[in-house]
Amino acid sequence: MMVQEVIGEVLTRIRPNEEERAFVEGLMREIENIARGRAEELGLDVKHYFVGSLAKDTYLAGDHDVDLFLAFPLDTPLEELRGKGLELGKAIAERLDNYEVAYAEHPYVRARYKGVKVDLVPCYDVESWKDVRTAVDRSILHTKWVLENLNGRNDDVRLLKRFLKGINAYGSEIYVRGFSGYLAEILIIKYGSFLDVLEKADFMLRQKIIDPAGWLKSEPEIAMKTIKREAEGDKPLIVIDPVDPRRNVAANLGWEKFGRFYFKAHQFLEEPLVEFFFPTESAGENYLGELRRKGTHLVTLLFKKPQLVDDLILPQLERSAKGFEKALGRENFRVLGWDYGYVGEEAFIMLELDRIVREKITIKPGPEFFTERGWDFYRKNERVWLIGKRLYAEKRVKESIVDVIVELLEKNQVALGKQVREFIHSADILVDYVPGELEREAYLFLSRKKWDLKG
Repeated sequence: MMVQEVIGEVLTRIRPNEEERAFVEGLMREIENIARGRAEELGLDVKHYFVGSLAKDTYLAGDHDVDLFLAFPLDTPLEELRGKGLELGKAIAERLDNYEVAYAEHPYVRARYKGVKVDLVPCYDVESWKDVRTAVDRSILHTKWVLENLNGRNDDVRLLKRFLKGINAYGSEIYVRGFSGYLAEILIIKYGSFLDVLEKADFMLRQKIIDPAGWLKSEPEIAMKTIKREAEGDKPLIVIDPVDPRRNVAANLGWEKFGRFYFKAHQFLEEPLVEFFFPTESAGENYLGELRRKGTHLVTLLFKKPQLVDDLILPQLERSAKGFEKALGRENFRVLGWDYGYVGEEAFIMLELDRIVREKITIKPGPEFFTERGWDFYRKNERVWLIGKRLYAEKRVKESIVDVIVELLEKNQVALGKQVREFIHSADILVDYVPGELEREAYLFLSRKKWDLKG
């Protein structure tokens, strides 16, 4: 297919139709009226701002998350904003279907209404970056800037977002390290269209610094401070926030996700396919076949999922997987890769290893023989010898990978995420087997199709 044919087909799937738009607009009006009424009842001087993709009309068909920000005057003390903001959020949510309190920099309310997720977030009523007091305040300015600069390129943003989702490079969460929706909007505004952004993948990497609002001219000292700070962190891109010269919009973007975008952009321009936006699942996926093909082994720790939001649990699982990699490496097991996540109420850590049984004996290096520690080493070990001036001994060790992991956990010799530690200590340890609900995940992990740049 020609590129414009592909784009046309994708747009028919991601552009909201008139019925959907009417539903969204009606929903937003309804929620805003409820919010105004509850604020008046509580005697609060609060302005209401819709932010995010719905407010900017860059949302994808079927994706209707509502973000309503409850903006308090700048002279409101922070503790009062938190207390009154939460009170107002709960009052609004009581008129919706259901809700829960969530926590970021300060508490906010997550509700649902007519099948749509609604976030009710207290913030300050800021007019410029100099007014920003909390991290969420900028969202009002982000929405305003995009609305003023997008100039009808809404569908190009939709295409870029869907492309990034399709290649698994979308989401700025710390456990994803991909492109945020706001970054996608900035790139479209900066470079002109979806295809222009793809064609600029090489240029972006070479240029490194993107300054859409010209802060390097208007606020050079602050902008340069931001660039120097971010450059020290070896980030793939530094995108100075158009509404705040102190912030890099791409701060959470990792090299892996930018690399995926880099390769997939080239591939799409060479051979445009709908599958870049909507990847298809291939048949015949068998994790046991992958183990036979590679001659490796799969060890899976399966345990109860802690009741934590993704922003907390996934980084903790990642830390724990890295902890097992290092600990098992010290025990002469080579970890070829790791994966983590959860399905339903069960969390998992998968480890691909070169072997699951090791020698009964390992050689234990000791200190120099003429030291006090040398005498201690000599007394404690049965077979001891010298190579040069250093002592060595034989040490009997656990052979089975399961026994080794159990021993490492018992001795607290694995660096685990604090909030998942107790759950991992009671994990089931599975070798070369996973339950049915994890078979696809195991296949994607072992085949590397989860990350494969050519797949």
